[in-house]
Amino acid sequence: MLDSFFGLPAHPLIVHATVVVVPAAAISVLVATLRPRFRAWAGWLPAALSLAGAILAPLSTSSGEELEHLTGSSTLVNEHAELGELLLWWVLPLAILSAAAWWLHHRPSTAVPSWAHWVVRGGSVVVAVGTLVIVALIGHSGAKAAWDDVAAGAAAPTSVAVHPSH
Repeated sequence: MLDSFFGLPAHPLIVHATVVVVPAAAISVLVATLRPRFRAWAGWLPAALSLAGAILAPLSTSSGEELEHLTGSSTLVNEHAELGELLLWWVLPLAILSAAAWWLHHRPSTAVPSWAHWVVRGGSVVVAVGTLVIVALIGHSGAKAAWDDVAAGAAAPTSVAVHPSH
């Protein structure tokens, strides 16, 4: 696996793509599900973004494992890694449901039972919202893992010499 890119750790670089693509996929699936005009305009875009997110998720976790081997582990890093492993289980159904929604949208309404539309739409809403929540949780835990020591060091009181007032 790619552990560095031009001397920089690959994980932050890959994660930045993931942080853009996965929420964009979830939001586009959610809006396409709830707004028929957007669905007609967006076409295959929600499915394509979801597929890209499904590709980026394992790249993010794999590069994160490589970075963890280089930098060491901590409780915060372990929490972030555990949450990160859940992302694939959200983006895969998102990709499947968005592809199913696109397919259903392009079929004659008489050819598909109405319950299928409701199952795909309901599932899409649940999975899109769940994906946004897990991305926020992963991002928050990753920021804590990366910056907690820095913030603690900046907030730690330094020794201050006390001078008597004259």
